[in-house]
Amino acid sequence: MTCVFCLIVAGDAPADVRRSWPDAVAIRPDTGGVHPGHLLVLPRVHVPDVGTDSVVTAAVMARAAELAAELPDANVITSKGVHATQSVRHLHVHVVPRAEGDDLPLPWTPRQRRR
Repeated sequence: MTCVFCLIVAGDAPADVRRSWPDAVAIRPDTGGVHPGHLLVLPRVHVPDVGTDSVVTAAVMARAAELAAELPDANVITSKGVHATQSVRHLHVHVVPRAEGDDLPLPWTPRQRRR
């Protein structure tokens, strides 16, 4: 099975790249995200989740923090495993701008939206 995020960071799959660093890339989710300005920060190397490689995770979190620093309010979230809502087995960190009254529930799973 091919990792879609690996294809994106290699330039072999289309993506709306918003920021690029030597160790990571920030893209807009292909669905548009859960809120305007929602970005995913991906490492350029394949790491399945936040618990696999602490050095890569720290670098990706630092890049997510750079993006979050540009926002007045934001959620910075990652998940580990299917039961924690991880949908792609490639480390990715969500940076989601927030605003008063935006009514965005967490988590953002379809099951939560139905509640």
